[in-house]
Amino acid sequence: MAAVSAATAASSLGAVLIELVQTRVSQINGCAFCLDMHVRTLREHGEGWQRINSLPTWRETGLYSERERAALQWAEAMTRLADGHAGQDAAFAALQPHFSEQEIVELCWAVAQINAWNRMAIGMRQPVEEKALA
Repeated sequence: MAAVSAATAASSLGAVLIELVQTRVSQINGCAFCLDMHVRTLREHGEGWQRINSLPTWRETGLYSERERAALQWAEAMTRLADGHAGQDAAFAALQPHFSEQEIVELCWAVAQINAWNRMAIGMRQPVEEKALA
């Protein structure tokens, strides 16, 4: 898992995009520990509160680029597999104008990785440490 994390961090996707995706997946999965961690990382990268707070409603706002929207749509499709696979073809097709084949692979790994981390943190009852947000 650490090697996948390092490879994902070194990808050409960009730190903010990866953190947006990881934050959104953590929201969907209800992982308090990972959500707290990724929001803090987004703030460290200079991300504003409005975009962070609007992540659950990214479809209803104009705050995200088309590239980010495609990545968020794909992250949700990969995370919500139990809801069925309808719409996955469209979500995958939406990636292609914005990402190279290599970047799509990297995005898939980033989504798979955070889903695994969410399950570990939730399963192991990883607590959220109370501390001020910047």
